[in-house]
Amino acid sequence: MLHRQLDCFSQYVDLFMSKQKLSLQDQLLKSGLVSSAKAKTIKTDKHKQTRQQQKNNVVVVDETKLLAEQAQAEKIARDKELNQLRKSQDEQKQLAAQVKQLIELNRQPKDENGLAYNFNDNNKIKTVYVANEMREQIIQGRVAIVKLAAAYEVVSADVAQKILERDASSVIVFNQQANNAADSEDAYAAFQIPDDLIW
Repeated sequence: MLHRQLDCFSQYVDLFMSKQKLSLQDQLLKSGLVSSAKAKTIKTDKHKQTRQQQKNNVVVVDETKLLAEQAQAEKIARDKELNQLRKSQDEQKQLAAQVKQLIELNRQPKDENGLAYNFNDNNKIKTVYVANEMREQIIQGRVAIVKLAAAYEVVSADVAQKILERDASSVIVFNQQANNAADSEDAYAAFQIPDDLIW
């Protein structure tokens, strides 16, 4: 009886192993899902396709690999763009910090009991109270009015020039000498126009 059971078991193992060795095509033929004629045409078509690829040196394109490479390239481009944006934001912060430091270290004292110097900032009239000498220096372009947050400060012309190089929007009033020089061909060169009026 034991011998009989071993024979059955060995037959079962042989049957199982034979099914493992069979190709998918053979397994489909045995199960009756595909006819032998259909199996032959599929086999010949596949054989022709591989021969054609070898003859024409055609490389089979792996779509998954292609999509993965494309996604990687998009990620690299997106990362590069984000890095440039982050870099430009850092540069803007550095420039703003430099402007703030220049203004804080070089601001000149204002005179709250002095004369009012009126100027335009974003279409709004603003006022800074300065001594008469400083008012003349503003008009002549030896000092300038700059904006620090919501406050206005007076700095020397060379500091104003440094601030202009970093952030032109921080310099509100800077009557540079080149702008005040009269053009020799100007018909109204003999007439002097005041830079500022006291209201």
